[in-house]
Amino acid sequence: MKAVINRIIPFSSVDGPGNRTAIFLQGCNIDCRYCHNPETRGMCRQCGLCVEQCPAGALSIEEGKVQFNPSACVQCDTCIHICPHDSSPRTEELTPQETYERVKSQLPFIRGISVSGGECMLHPDFLTELFCLAKKDGLTTLIDSNGTIPFCSYPHLMEVTDGVMLDIKAFDNEEHRALTGASNETVLSNALWLAEHKKLYEVRTVIAPDLYDTERSIRRTGEFLAPCLAVNPFRIKVIAYRPMGVRREYADCRVPDPKYLEKMADILRSCGFQDIIII
Repeated sequence: MKAVINRIIPFSSVDGPGNRTAIFLQGCNIDCRYCHNPETRGMCRQCGLCVEQCPAGALSIEEGKVQFNPSACVQCDTCIHICPHDSSPRTEELTPQETYERVKSQLPFIRGISVSGGECMLHPDFLTELFCLAKKDGLTTLIDSNGTIPFCSYPHLMEVTDGVMLDIKAFDNEEHRALTGASNETVLSNALWLAEHKKLYEVRTVIAPDLYDTERSIRRTGEFLAPCLAVNPFRIKVIAYRPMGVRREYADCRVPDPKYLEKMADILRSCGFQDIIII
């Protein structure tokens, strides 16, 4: 059992509580217009375009496959910017055991692991085995997900998962489709199911005023989720759209100012939410 790993961040303070190792899996099942990590969406097709463009000579082709030499890489990101397939040549295919070996080098300086993507729920068996290994060392386990895959279908994974950081891209289904190319029916069902089972750690929403009706979406999201607070207290993270890392066609979208973000937080407070983080 293997998964393609885009990158592993040894120490992260923004991917859950405490100091954590964050693992990003390659591949996603939706296409967010404002995606801040578009290079995690697709799999490398071995076209070789990145090899031709790499200024450091860190890439080569051997037996029809792109090879990456980390020691030569200067982190200029030319390869991911010119890739026509929303991919990266700097990935690794690892087993859960191999992945966890990378995590263990951070012990005892981390509190847990968080797995993101792409969409990590495309690899539920991989996650289950990885989380079982982490649990043996007393680490907490979190999933960062777009919510389009039903968590209730994977009870064993949920047993070894401490919480889920769930994206709600837009509350209105048609706006969600326009924003991501997919329905949000499963996303909203997941939010209720996770709260009922006390697995909803955080709800995340990116505020991109040029792409959907953010004020209406925040209000309806708050009203929808407010009853869950009595069962499973969780926080909401209000995230400003920023043009860093996005595809060129969305680089000029408006960045909401602090006043606008505070307005979104006030709407959530009016729905009963207190644990709100603005970033």
